[in-house]
Amino acid sequence: MVGRLDARVDRRRGPQLSAFADSSALVKLYVPEDGHEQVERLPAPLLISVLARVEVAAALWRKHRGGELDLDDTHTLTRALAADCAGTREHAPRFLALAVTDGIVERAAELAATHGLRAYDAIQLASALAARAADARCATFASFNDDLTAAATAEGFGALPIAPRAR
Repeated sequence: MVGRLDARVDRRRGPQLSAFADSSALVKLYVPEDGHEQVERLPAPLLISVLARVEVAAALWRKHRGGELDLDDTHTLTRALAADCAGTREHAPRFLALAVTDGIVERAAELAATHGLRAYDAIQLASALAARAADARCATFASFNDDLTAAATAEGFGALPIAPRAR
């Protein structure tokens, strides 16, 4: 939620809130796919949309149904995702999640029209823009979705991954 982000930034100027990660980047924290090293090097806490909690879990279960992950690994990974989102008694959350507000939805509708994005991709980018409005240090957008990365760079973000990928 942007209000919560504002409060955390003001109280804790120390953490570097420099990167927003979409779901395609977050999956790489749980499954060692191409590009996972770049995502793992991003400073914590990573800024995300609250929707990523569902999108990443769905991607992990899709990998299970496709035979890439066994059932036990999928359960372990989805529990790790939940802990990274909410934190545990021993560890703070790995992610700082922005709620989907009316303002983010309105901005996402504009971004979908401007950049031809799908709905959830537009929500991801609108969330990143809200994070950057709250803290200008949020200057990197991590995504492995070519259309979303192109839109993020058009909106002034530095992109991760750095190297372009073949389609």
